[in-house]
Order: sequence, then C-alpha cells, then structure tokens
Amino acid sequence: MSSIAFLTIVIAIAAVLGILLGMIKYRGIGLGIGGVLFSGIIVGHFAHQYFGLDVRSAEGLTVAGNILHYVQEFGLILFVYAIGIQVGPSFFSSLRGMGAKLISWAFLIILLNCIIAMCLYFTGIVDVSAMIGMYSGGITNTPALGAGTTMINDMAKAFADQGLNPAELGFDANVVPSAYAMAYPFGVCSLLIVMIMIRVIFGVDIEKAGDAYSAAKSAGKPAVICKNVVVGKAFAGKTIAAIPGVTEGLVVCSRLKHEDNLMVPDADYVLCEGDKVHIVGLPDHVAEAIRPIGSFCRDALTTHGTAISVRHIIVTNNHMMGKTLGALDLDHHYHIVISRVFRAGVQFMPTPELKLQFGDELNVIGKLEDIKAAGAVIGNSSTTMNKVSMLPIFIGLFLGILLGQVPIAIPGVPAPLKLGLAGGPLIMAILLSRFGDTLTHNALHWRLPVPALAAFREIGITLFLCIVGICAGANGFWETLTAGPGFKWMCWATLISFIPLLIVGFLAFKLSKINYLVLSGMMAGSYTDPPALAFANGMYKDAEASSIGYATVYPVVMFLRILSPQVMVVIAAAFI
Repeated sequence: MSSIAFLTIVIAIAAVLGILLGMIKYRGIGLGIGGVLFSGIIVGHFAHQYFGLDVRSAEGLTVAGNILHYVQEFGLILFVYAIGIQVGPSFFSSLRGMGAKLISWAFLIILLNCIIAMCLYFTGIVDVSAMIGMYSGGITNTPALGAGTTMINDMAKAFADQGLNPAELGFDANVVPSAYAMAYPFGVCSLLIVMIMIRVIFGVDIEKAGDAYSAAKSAGKPAVICKNVVVGKAFAGKTIAAIPGVTEGLVVCSRLKHEDNLMVPDADYVLCEGDKVHIVGLPDHVAEAIRPIGSFCRDALTTHGTAISVRHIIVTNNHMMGKTLGALDLDHHYHIVISRVFRAGVQFMPTPELKLQFGDELNVIGKLEDIKAAGAVIGNSSTTMNKVSMLPIFIGLFLGILLGQVPIAIPGVPAPLKLGLAGGPLIMAILLSRFGDTLTHNALHWRLPVPALAAFREIGITLFLCIVGICAGANGFWETLTAGPGFKWMCWATLISFIPLLIVGFLAFKLSKINYLVLSGMMAGSYTDPPALAFANGMYKDAEASSIGYATVYPVVMFLRILSPQVMVVIAAAFI
C-alpha cells in the first residue's frame, strides 16, 4: 500500500473514531470536535507500534511526517480562513464595543501563564528548556514553540562561546519539543474543562446566551416596529407623502385598507377618513408619524386572501452593489413598498441613502408579479447566493499566507514576529470579508454560503486535530508519558494552562458580565487554540459570538505569545 493511501486511511480512522467520541454527551456536555485529538493519539500510537508509522527521525521529519505536517497546516489554514470570513462583517463594530475589555482579560491570562511558568523554573522544579516547552504546549501555541526554541539555541551558543556547557545549564533545544508534545493535549483539555465548569457552576443556558448576544449586536439600535392607525377627519384629504417621516424614509406606509380593499399605496395617494394605514419605522419616528393622522387600530391588515403579498428578495445582482435605494427608486418603478432591510441579522429602515450590499434581504409588499419583476432587477437568485466562487477563496488564501510570512523585527529580540499560517489568513479573511467587495468594485464577493463555510471550517479543524494527535501518538507520546519525564511535564503544564483560565474565566463572567459564548471564544483566542474554538462554536447554532471573541483578541495575543517565551528565556539567563 502506498504511503499516501496508508496515511489517508489512518487519518480517516482517527476522524471517524474522534467524531463518534465527540458525539457522546453526558447531560448535554461532551468533547465535541476535541474528541478527534484523543482518537488521533490512540490511532497514531497503534499505527506506529503495528504498522511502522514514523513521523520523525534523528535527521528530522520523515516523508510521512512531512506529508502529515502539510495536511495539518493546510487544515489549519482552511479553518482560520473560514472563521475570518464569518466574523469579518461584524468584527470592527464588535471591536469598538467590547474589544478593550476582551483584550484586557486575555492579557491577564498571558501574564498569569508566564508567572506560573517562571515560578516553576525559579523553584528548581523544571529547567528552562522544559519550561518553554511546557509553556508553549500548555497554551497550545506553535509559534511560541518556534520562537522559544530559537531563543534557547541563541542562548546556548552564547554560553558555549563563554566556555560553559549549555545542557548543564538547562539550555537544550531538543528538550523543548518533547515537553511541548506532552503539554499540548492537556492544554486543549484545560480550555474545554474551564468552559464546561463555568457553564455548569453558573447554570449557563446556551440558548439564552445566544439570544443575549443577538440582542447586544443591536444595542443602541431600537428595533423596527409597526403600528396601524385609522385616518381621522383632520388628516383626510392629505397624501401619504404628508405623513411625517415618509419623504425622508424614516417611516414607511407599507399597506393601506380603504373600506374592504387592501392596497399598496404610493406617495401621492390621497387619504380618506376611516382609511387604515400600516406604519413601519423606529419607535420615535412611528410615534411622531401617527400623532397627526388619527387613532390606533388593532386590525391586523393581513395580506391573506388578497392580491397583495409580502416577500423577501435578496440582492445578488453585481450591478446593484453600492447603489442607494433612492437612486434605484424601486417603489415607483414596480409599485412595491420596501418596509425594511435585513443585513447580517440586523434590521434597517430603507432610507433613500441606504447603499445595497451583496446578500441584503429586502422585505417588500406588493402584487406578486410586481415583486417578481423587482426581484429580477436586483438579482434574488438562490443559485448565486449558494454558489461557491473559488477565485476569491484562493486569492484570499494567497494574500493571507503572504501576510503571515512578513517578518516584523522587534529590537532586542533575535526572532522576528510573524503572524504565521494561522494569523495571516485569519486577518486577511477579516479584512477581505469587510472591505473586499468595495476594493474590487463588487467584481468579487468574499462571503461564503453557510453550508460551504461550515464545510471549510469542519474539514479544516478535523484534519488539524487528527494529525496533531497522530503525530503525538506516533512520536512516543505514551512512552514519554509513562517511562520518561512526560508525566511530570504534563502535570506542571496543566497548572500553567488551567489556573489562569479558571481565574480569568470566573472573574470575566461574574465581574465583567461577558457573554458566555463570547467569553469561550476569548479564552480559546487567548491560547490561539482552534480546537477549543471549534468546541465553543459547536455549543450554539450560530458560531458568530464565540468566533468574534476569538478573532478580537487573536492578533494581540499572537504577538504576546511569540514575545513572551523569548522574554522568559532572557530573564532566566540573566540569573545564571
């Protein structure tokens, strides 16, 4: 059997077992996608024992190891790119709203991680190389591992030049990845355990947390309401345009009942006493509009059984992007009324200056043939909405990978900062999903249909977790754990990862009243941990809340995670 076929079978078995393991729940709580990591360790161990799977030799990665490493990194790229595309449209508004608070808590987690790790070193429990490996694995951050290993090597060379033995001083770069491998799985576990503990101890209702996040998105934006009013004698003889706010687009008269005839009125329609009009708008504007008209009416003004229909039509025509509702003047051209616009789950009033974006949903009222005619103009194509355009995806991946490789030199630090294969695609996807349509003059659209987005995200994280587990299992995980210093490293690394999360998670939830789903994403982001994010995303039907928490802190955290092990090595070396 070829190596490609064999490795594919190993990955598939680990994925199947892990997904099944993740489906096991007790009182609604389970490992979720995190089960794939543990099945990968088991499958990797037996593949090494009985089928000779080797991922690393004395010279470095084997052929199989290189193949697995590539698939692992490609899976990670797909996962973070999908997350960026998902959160991009609402990322910047969320950053303004709660960004400083989330980043402050994430910074406290990082500070506590470093303090505990340094305490273990200065009390003589571990040497500096094991400390860096345990720290990097406990916070599940591979770039921190790379930066810390580089600094250990640099310090070892400096001590060797002084005639000292670096290994005796604890500066042995070969120890770092071994300690990392021991700590990594339990770093993931720490995140999952803390998320579950907060949920259980405080009795968090996931559905209520999701609803609270949705409500918070519209904070400061009053909900659009509708009221029915009977035209009084004083307002009879005036046109719809005379209603306060109609001309400005602040309120909409979406339907009118004259005697027993329900109709869609235009602005020039002359009102009669006893007419019943349906006014839509924000509460203050509606109140101002109906005050001179007449009295409230409880009639529903339903369209059922009439020639009038209410439909949603979706903006999918490229030529409509960026145009204002006023310029299109759909109301007059097609004798329909647009009562509201839905964008990313938020309602907007259809003011004349509102610019259309791809995927906007217009709530329209009119005769069915008129609605269909208007829909043909703005697109309303489910095929276009569900089509996966591959060109923007690969352009985004290309630009994201390039961004991740840009070195950022920091004075006094030998290893330059890089966003890497996780940070670059994530940040590029956020930028493109928010600004890409405008930058390309609507020639390219960076959104992905929901099913495609979910597929990218789940395939990516499953591949990543499978292979992390397989490589750990095939690389002597069990032997190091039982016969070497692995168990000690695992225990101390669990303290490094678990205690800061527990402290900050409880404080942030109780003191700052951070939404549980956002908090879970923030904690996953504080460890730049895709498996924990996938677990958080799986708790609620809409993954936006946890993804926003993750993406908000990720750039700052990545910088600090790469810098922190290097600073710890410098501090340790200064006391030798």
